[in-house]
Amino acid sequence: TLFPYTTLFRSPADLGAIVRRAVETVAPQASAKSVAIDAHVAPGPHALVGDAARLQQVAWNLLSNAVKFSPEGARVAIALATEGDVEILTVSDHGAGIPAAFLPFVFDRFRQAADANGRQSGGLGLGLAIARHIVALHGGEIVAASPGEGQGATFTVRLPAHADVAAEARRAGGNGVPAPVAFDKSGPETGQW
Repeated sequence: TLFPYTTLFRSPADLGAIVRRAVETVAPQASAKSVAIDAHVAPGPHALVGDAARLQQVAWNLLSNAVKFSPEGARVAIALATEGDVEILTVSDHGAGIPAAFLPFVFDRFRQAADANGRQSGGLGLGLAIARHIVALHGGEIVAASPGEGQGATFTVRLPAHADVAAEARRAGGNGVPAPVAFDKSGPETGQW
């Protein structure tokens, strides 16, 4: 396997809480670059069975990369929604983008696209490969899209939701709606960090 020592500790998990923790973790990095994080967690129990720590690693990696590859003063977005029996996590930016020739290789280990000056980002080129591996272990998929260099990128993670876990979350919490994202006064489920 790609990463043979990946162990998952599966239990009922709230993907909404995982997204909020990822935003809190990346906020100092974003603040240092004056990058705003727009977060939107759709109402509903974003329940699944999975390894919360590994899923947070995925959300953190995608959001951290969005901030890293965005220019100073930019905005990045992270959104979570449910479509049928699928949880959809989307992270997008308006930063460096991904060259069309590199897009098929963006999830390969030790691969990095060079910027316009031929420099690489400074990482090892493992973060997205690990994210893809973790998502696959959860029965999901991750895809990258970019209109091209300098035009930003969007990463979309699709994970199977579990109706029985969602139903239990509703019974335990009353209406099944996770705690609101409390970033500012823009609304109960939308925020800006």
